[in-house]
Amino acid sequence: MQASDHPEPSDPMKSGAFERNTEWLRGDGDACDVVMSSRVRLARNLAGFPFTSQASEIDQHQVLEACKSRILSMPIEDESQVMWVDLHDSKRDDRLLLVERQLMSRQHAKGKRSDGSGGTDSPRGLAVLLPDERMSVMVNEEDHLRMQVVRSGFALESCLHEINTLDDAIEEGIDYAYDARFGYLTACPTNVGTGLRLSVMMHLPGLALSGELEKVRNAACDMGLAVRGFYGEGSESAGDFYQVSNQTTLGKSDEMLLREMETEIIPRVIGYERHARSKMLKEQDTVLRDRVHRAVGTLRHARLMKVDEAMELLSLARLGVLTGVVEGIDLGVIHTLMLQVQPAHLQKTLGLELTQQQRRSARAEIIRGRLGNG
Repeated sequence: MQASDHPEPSDPMKSGAFERNTEWLRGDGDACDVVMSSRVRLARNLAGFPFTSQASEIDQHQVLEACKSRILSMPIEDESQVMWVDLHDSKRDDRLLLVERQLMSRQHAKGKRSDGSGGTDSPRGLAVLLPDERMSVMVNEEDHLRMQVVRSGFALESCLHEINTLDDAIEEGIDYAYDARFGYLTACPTNVGTGLRLSVMMHLPGLALSGELEKVRNAACDMGLAVRGFYGEGSESAGDFYQVSNQTTLGKSDEMLLREMETEIIPRVIGYERHARSKMLKEQDTVLRDRVHRAVGTLRHARLMKVDEAMELLSLARLGVLTGVVEGIDLGVIHTLMLQVQPAHLQKTLGLELTQQQRRSARAEIIRGRLGNG
């Protein structure tokens, strides 16, 4: 992914690379009123090495160096470059910032010694394609390689095409663990086969406000889908943002999984959400306007703000803009604030180490400055 004429940033976390919105918050693409972003992830492991959870520190170092060497030697587009981060040597706030930008998992940020005793020194890395951050590769997460491609809006097919190209390029220099009967071997049995996970980040405030969200969640589970929170597995919803993804890959081809998600399941959920918003505008207009304008008023005037509260209020503000209930607020500002209110981004923006109380005050001040405090 990195060509010799595109040098790796010497200090990527201070290079200004993360001052812009990430790809999943760009706010355009098909069905972007409901689908914030599409993501395709592949799990791969190197032949001849134990899975990460069973590997010794020496094994993990060897996997890390092999993957790093291969990734940084691959050709990339002229205007792009690869940022590589050795996570075991990076600062905690820098790792959290990468999690907040959806470039890696919380598990990968924390790390774990190979003996299971905890800590943050297990050898592991992250490669990110700059400047748009649409590709990232985690090394020594649950699997040796967890690669992902993200696109704004509903774009699973293009994500799948890009990640297959990336996967082929990596495999030219690395032997994957593969079984003729079962397919690609992975640490988690649900990923065995293609190792493919298709997911979309959906904004579902209409279903939440109308009390229909639980029905959709149950229906998704019946269809073999996982419905997770804002940061994926093990996380809670923040501001009615949910990740919807397939749960199993064994016995299904890439094309079959894509067809199910792109033509059957996700369009149905999009339709449910749009119908819920339209129904509220017709039948509960006053209630909707009250909720939205209360949220905007709080955002514009509050002096203290917790991150969960900020996300809930920004979610309502986004709904208000999309339904025409609120005017004069740019959707891009709301998307930018969704990152800026996160703890690591907040401290990176201000260049200060803040206490929890100071973060609450600074968060409210930044929001007032961007939205206008009336």
